[in-house]
Amino acid sequence: MRSILVQAGRDPGMSARLDTAMNIARAHEGHVTLLLDTPIDRYVTVDPYGGTYVARDALEAALKEDDALAEAFAGRLQNDDVPFDIAQYELPPVDALASGARLADITVVSRSGGLSGDLAMVSRTPVLALPDSRALQLPIGVACIAWDGGDEAAHALRAAVPLLQGAGAVHVLTVLTDKAEGFPPTDALRYLARHDIKAELHELPRGNSIEETLATASAQMGVQLMVMGAYGHSRVREFLFGGVTRYFLEEQAAPPLLLAH
Repeated sequence: MRSILVQAGRDPGMSARLDTAMNIARAHEGHVTLLLDTPIDRYVTVDPYGGTYVARDALEAALKEDDALAEAFAGRLQNDDVPFDIAQYELPPVDALASGARLADITVVSRSGGLSGDLAMVSRTPVLALPDSRALQLPIGVACIAWDGGDEAAHALRAAVPLLQGAGAVHVLTVLTDKAEGFPPTDALRYLARHDIKAELHELPRGNSIEETLATASAQMGVQLMVMGAYGHSRVREFLFGGVTRYFLEEQAAPPLLLAH
């Protein structure tokens, strides 16, 4: 992971995002790109008759503020030990991040921003979704993989290998259900072993729900990173009925999540 993209902003989660990106870059001799976005569409209004109106004063003020923020970040990082650059976009946030991540190895965002799930769906780059107050420290002490045998889980596992190397403990968690689907969890263990990562398999009896079962087990283990496929079921179904991805994105006590679809 030598190309790390991090969403830049003024929000409370910025410190954790930047610290995490710098930690990953130091561990892998990588480069950090801060993406600063000024979405122009927020300042454009279209009336029912097709007329377009631009709040030019507000837009110009926002652009100047973000230019100043970019300079502030550059001043903050120029004497650090990690190479960096700052990219500025004028697109809707998810589009900007997906575009900026095309040649990135990982994208670092905050769960509170509400972009993690959408970004994981449209970007081929894995998404690291953090709590506002918790940076990811490397090497990781305890990590887990939420394994359901699906293609999404396999994609997330492959993406997580650089972060899992050197971890103190890695657990593969699978919840026992009546109908087994996809790849068995032993395939995940073999894959990790080929990368010299020793993992332990836990087959968990299902409690009230799959997500609550995973949350309880990961909390008991003191997990510091959870790796999971994003939206193994349709997003409409998860919106209507809930689901594992939605649960962990909304759960404040959840650990940092590495998501991939």
